[in-house]
Amino acid sequence: MARRSFDDGKDADALRTIGELGKALGIKAHVLRYWEEQFPMLQPLKRSGGRRYYRADDVALVETIDRLVNGEGYTLKGARAAIEKGRAGMNPANGDDQEPEAPREGVRRYLTARDLPDHDEPSAQQPHPRLRRAADRVLLDELKAIREGLAAAIAE
Repeated sequence: MARRSFDDGKDADALRTIGELGKALGIKAHVLRYWEEQFPMLQPLKRSGGRRYYRADDVALVETIDRLVNGEGYTLKGARAAIEKGRAGMNPANGDDQEPEAPREGVRRYLTARDLPDHDEPSAQQPHPRLRRAADRVLLDELKAIREGLAAAIAE
């Protein structure tokens, strides 16, 4: 696994604060603290006052968690299981750059925030799927009436 380089002038194996790590990886500090609760193997050094210092192995683990959860769509529970069972494509002991195991057949990938379009991008209008039941048509008609009523109230 290629480790991210930091542009802070420190040695590659230097300790990083939660702010430095969050800035480099684009992950907010509260998310990193939550991941510490969900992933028992993520244990940064804590000094007096509770200040966290992440070692190089902690940085690699956070990168793996981020890839699994935000890149590959794992749930936190699934990512933890993959890391614990050694299926996460992370093995710092032997330094292999092996690809992680492919998802099992029939397992669907969860959508993550990275799958959503940016707010600035105009979304292409997708046609609605065919309505399967009369109840769907009735509900759709009710929703259209509500929308028209709201539009009229706003226009006043």
